[in-house]
Amino acid sequence: MENRESFASRLGFILISAGCAIGIGNVWRFPTVTGQNGGGVFVLFYLLFLICMGVPVLTMELAVGRAGRGSAGKAYKALEPKGSVWHLHGWACLLGCLVLMMYYTTVNGWMISYFFKFLTGTFENATAETSAATFNAMLANPGEMGLFMAVTVVLGFVVCSFGLRNGVERIGKWMMGALLVLILILVMHSLTLSGAGEGLTFYLLPDWKRAGEAGILNVAVAAMNQSFFTLSLGIGAMEIFGSYMTRDFTLPGEAVRICALDTFVAICAGLIIFPACFTYGVSPDSGPQLIFVTLPNVFASLAGGRIWGSLFFLFMTFASFTTVIAVFENIIACLMDQFGLDRRKTVLIGGVVVLVASIPCVLGYNLWSFITPLGGTSTVLDGEDFLVSNLLLPIGSLIYLLFCVSRWGWGFDKYLAETNTGSGIKMPRWLKPYFQFVLPILIVVILLGGLF
Repeated sequence: MENRESFASRLGFILISAGCAIGIGNVWRFPTVTGQNGGGVFVLFYLLFLICMGVPVLTMELAVGRAGRGSAGKAYKALEPKGSVWHLHGWACLLGCLVLMMYYTTVNGWMISYFFKFLTGTFENATAETSAATFNAMLANPGEMGLFMAVTVVLGFVVCSFGLRNGVERIGKWMMGALLVLILILVMHSLTLSGAGEGLTFYLLPDWKRAGEAGILNVAVAAMNQSFFTLSLGIGAMEIFGSYMTRDFTLPGEAVRICALDTFVAICAGLIIFPACFTYGVSPDSGPQLIFVTLPNVFASLAGGRIWGSLFFLFMTFASFTTVIAVFENIIACLMDQFGLDRRKTVLIGGVVVLVASIPCVLGYNLWSFITPLGGTSTVLDGEDFLVSNLLLPIGSLIYLLFCVSRWGWGFDKYLAETNTGSGIKMPRWLKPYFQFVLPILIVVILLGGLF
């Protein structure tokens, strides 16, 4: 067997894998859907589905990587029955990672831009109108967005050029550590605000009346979607880190740790946002409006708001950039495995491809704003996000699942032996019928819900 790179430590694996899962969705989506769906009621459903869906599928993606010792296509080839074509999904995984980075690099650029805007005092004495105008001005400026997108791409591939241990793991561990420190500082500050009690009550206490108004079934479906999409499963972004793992620990235990860290950041994001919103009487709107219009206005109203705003967008930059370097590493590994290139050549090729491919998203808000992939006022970003989130992630997860539990793929027994190798929590065999008959249906429900 070839001498493949591996993580220097278990902590490195957990932090980098969690860093891949932790992203902007943890901050601008989780708190919003929690507030809309009964607070603690939604959180309870979310945790239930995370255990029932997220953890099992995550173990499957990691198991394929660890057993196959390669990126998705290479690992499938090593494990699939002779004559089968499961390995073709490896190309879909590469496509998914590429399309994800085609817009994620632009959004990370927004975070960097806003960090410098707060640092230089752009939002001093900001109002709702000036905050909205600043965001719209950035979107209308392809030069500004293109610059920070390019900074993201170049820095990401530079980190990956140093290899797994010296680049991705070393920088990723430092950024994840800084992210966790920053989020705790921001949470402690938010809890001192006058609206903290009201905000926390709205956010975390189970409100069955509010959940009933939203519809209990709708709350459950929203929680199922969030628990599934938060881990970015289905495009090999997690699988590649399985290929760098040792067999010292079982995969269910590692998956639980990754999910716990991802959930911790998501919940803490709400602890930052809701007290601030309730203190200043603003609605916790969803999506970019919350992050780039509402919160800057809130920070401008705080004592020392320039500092708190800078820290928040530094935290957001770290949250999104850890995902960037993790997915870049997967793209690099896929190209190295498929074409036999060395890391240096792959970094150069991958960097140029991602840089050029990211340009349409930048231009989609200004020069190419006439392009509306989903109709209405949709942008290039919306179209790219729809392709990844609504098609490639659920379909890819379903393929990983079927590969691991069906007799036409790797098979449940081989998956179970791999996932339970090492010390730690074991996956019980009696879950086999659930994995074979129930879990596929749940993923199909998510797929159909995203399409229709």
